[in-house]
Amino acid sequence: MNENPILTEKENTPQELCGILLIDKPEGFTSFDVVAKVRGIARTRKVGHGGTLDPMATGVLPLFLGSATKACDILPDQTKAYEATFRLGETTDTQDRTGTVLTASPVHSTRADVEKALEAFRGDILQVPPMYSAIWVQGRRLYDLAREGIEVEREPRPVTIHELRLLSADEENHIYKIYVSCSKGTYVRTICHDVGQALGCGAVMTELRRVVSSGYRAEDAITIEQAQELMDEGRLAEKVLPTETAFALYESLQLNSKNARLFRNGVRLSAEKVGCVGMKGDFCVRGPRGIFLGLGYEEKGELRMRKLFVR
Repeated sequence: MNENPILTEKENTPQELCGILLIDKPEGFTSFDVVAKVRGIARTRKVGHGGTLDPMATGVLPLFLGSATKACDILPDQTKAYEATFRLGETTDTQDRTGTVLTASPVHSTRADVEKALEAFRGDILQVPPMYSAIWVQGRRLYDLAREGIEVEREPRPVTIHELRLLSADEENHIYKIYVSCSKGTYVRTICHDVGQALGCGAVMTELRRVVSSGYRAEDAITIEQAQELMDEGRLAEKVLPTETAFALYESLQLNSKNARLFRNGVRLSAEKVGCVGMKGDFCVRGPRGIFLGLGYEEKGELRMRKLFVR
C-alpha cells in the first residue's frame, strides 16, 4: 500500500503536499529556479531536487516535497539518461552553444566516423570535468574561476557510460543526436566535446534533454504551468508520487503494529524476531497494511533505522 502523498510530517494535517513531483524543466531555468517556483505553487518551504540540470537543458527534474526531501541524498538509483545534439566543427569555452567560440575547423567526418568515435566512450571511462562546472577546487567553484579567465588543471574522474548510441545524423550540416545513459557526475557536453576532439574538428553541444533521472521518466513529468493549473484546481496531489517510489529497487520488510510503533520511535529490534536476518543493505520498512515507514538495515542482529519518513 502506497503512502498518502498529501500527508505531512504532522499526522492528520493534510494541507501540505508530501512526495515526489516530476517537473519537465524548461530551457533558461536553473534547477534552483524550478525549486523556487514550486515552493510558491505548492505552498511549502521544503522542496529539494534530485540532480542539477544546466539552464540550457530541459527534461525531467524530480522534486521532493515535505518530508520526502530526506530522500534526496540517499537515492539508490543515480542513473541518468539524456538525448543530446552536437555540431561538429567548432569548440567553445563552455563546451555548449552558450559559450564563446574558441576554434572553428573544417569537417570531413561522416556518420560512420562518428559511430566509430563513440566506441571509445562506452563503459567505465575517465572524464576531465569542464571548467564551467560546479566542482570545488581549492575552495572555489570551477565556473567562478572560468569567469575570471583562470583555467586550472582538473583531475580525470571515473564515470560509467551504460549506453551510448547515435539516434540521428545530418551529415550535410554536421549535426548529430545521441542517447546517453550514464552514472551520476557525468558531463554529457564533455562527451560531445571529446568526440569532436577525437575526430580532429571539435564539437559543441547544441541541445540537451534529460529523459530519465533516478528511474523517473520525462514523459511522466509536467510543466511548471501545468503544476500551477493543477494547484489552482486543487488537484496537484494527483501528480505527487509516494516517496517510497524512489526506493522501488529495495526489498521490503513488514512489521506488525507493535514493532512498527517501536521502529518509528527509534527502538532497535531483534532481527530474528522481525525476520530481517540476512537482508543486505538498506530495505523498505512497512507497517500494517503495507504502509511505508522508512528505511532500515540489519546490523549485529538488530533492525536499525536508516531514515524515517512517517512520524
